[in-house]
Amino acid sequence: MKRALIILVTIISTMTLSRAQTIDEALWYSQLFYGGSARFQAMGGAFTALGGDLSVLSQNPAGLGVYRSMELSLSPQMYYNKAFTKYNNTESSEYAYKFNLNQAGFVYPLVSKDNTDGLSGLNFAYSFNRTNNFDVNAVIRGVNNNSSMADYWANIASGIYYIDIDGAPGAAFEAWVIDTIDGSGGYEYATIFSEYGENTNSTYGQTVRRLITREGYIGEHAFSISANFGHKLYVGATLGINKIDSYSTYEHTESDPENIIFDFYNFTYRDVVEASGTGFAFKLGVIFKPVEMLRLGFAFHTPTVYRLDEYYYDDIRSEFDNSDYYTWENEPFRFAYTLTTPLRAMAGAAVQLGKSGMLSADYEFVDYRMARFSRASDDYNYYAENQDIKDIYDIAHNIRLGAELRMNALYLRGGYAIYGSPFVKGEDNEDNFHSVYSAGIGLRQRNFSFDVSYALRSDQQMYFMYNHPQINPAEITFNRHLVTATLGFRF
Repeated sequence: MKRALIILVTIISTMTLSRAQTIDEALWYSQLFYGGSARFQAMGGAFTALGGDLSVLSQNPAGLGVYRSMELSLSPQMYYNKAFTKYNNTESSEYAYKFNLNQAGFVYPLVSKDNTDGLSGLNFAYSFNRTNNFDVNAVIRGVNNNSSMADYWANIASGIYYIDIDGAPGAAFEAWVIDTIDGSGGYEYATIFSEYGENTNSTYGQTVRRLITREGYIGEHAFSISANFGHKLYVGATLGINKIDSYSTYEHTESDPENIIFDFYNFTYRDVVEASGTGFAFKLGVIFKPVEMLRLGFAFHTPTVYRLDEYYYDDIRSEFDNSDYYTWENEPFRFAYTLTTPLRAMAGAAVQLGKSGMLSADYEFVDYRMARFSRASDDYNYYAENQDIKDIYDIAHNIRLGAELRMNALYLRGGYAIYGSPFVKGEDNEDNFHSVYSAGIGLRQRNFSFDVSYALRSDQQMYFMYNHPQINPAEITFNRHLVTATLGFRF
């Protein structure tokens, strides 16, 4: 069984100075959760067949066509992510929070008519919509009686002459966490846990702590135009300019406070990746009203093609019982690559319940097997990573539901969404779906609106700290709490 190493697991190439991108990054930058206004959030994002909200520019731009006047909106958000972990029967928790701008934009009507034939409206709009938050703090603690990250480094260094190993194994070698085995000619390695091969059965029982930190987001600058034909048919198109900003690090510590491992006291390894980039995509959508109370919506998103730049560095510090200690920093380096994310297709239906409210439902299709890395500034061959993407990822089916109840100027809203697992059956994370529960309230006046929403997005993951047959996974549960407020002004 292959193990999908998700959340900040970085694999270093030990053969060259080029660092191969991991399939984790392909997933991070492909998953979207359509942040937007408070109304959009409260109704679970089920807006494929709805309009009248600037969040639709990132989902179905046809919904822009229902506007008949100029409008501005601004949506600040408080994001709070609580991470619960369990590793070898030890439980821990940590949190991250941030205030951010979730949405801001405007719509301007170029044409607005009351006719029921021909062109009744033409609108232009811009909106910034945050489509994913990366902010995470998590800590994994426990006692490992089966293996060490040093074993992983020794395994991948095997067969490489000791003066040629680089990356994390090279750092571990310089810090005396691993060393050559006597008689191997400098090509085979063992760890401090086996006394560098003198103890054929390694001694474990060390305390493990891994600190995981990630900051950043995906945000889309959406430029859209939408036409209204007889207040029955709406068509729209969006040019999306997507921005990625990401800082990822983990700090892995193994220590021997009980003094059960010969000569070993501790080591700490740190891995840091800073990434930024820009991508482009087109989105097309249509909404049709066969009868006054029913709206049907369809949208198609082309793949987003990103050009990404990364800055990578890592270091290690080790300490031994005789008070000797060693530090090593690998040379940092920059590299660039191209990532193409999967296309998306969605369909939705909405029922207008007179002036009392509405119900809406969306279905979204995403095939994560279509994500691809390709060359940019280096000559690295991404065949292995792209093959892993095809083998490990799968089609995800996303469902979003929303409801709105109108009581004069007051609106009550609720929603639910489930984002299907991107992993193929048989993977350890095959059940890694995201569920979202949401609710909100809004006040609408002639020229002003104010909305507030709360959403809880949860998922559970199996996290492998390194690739070794004797490593037990940690279980991580993320609960993301999102409180969004939107101010709207109509002119």
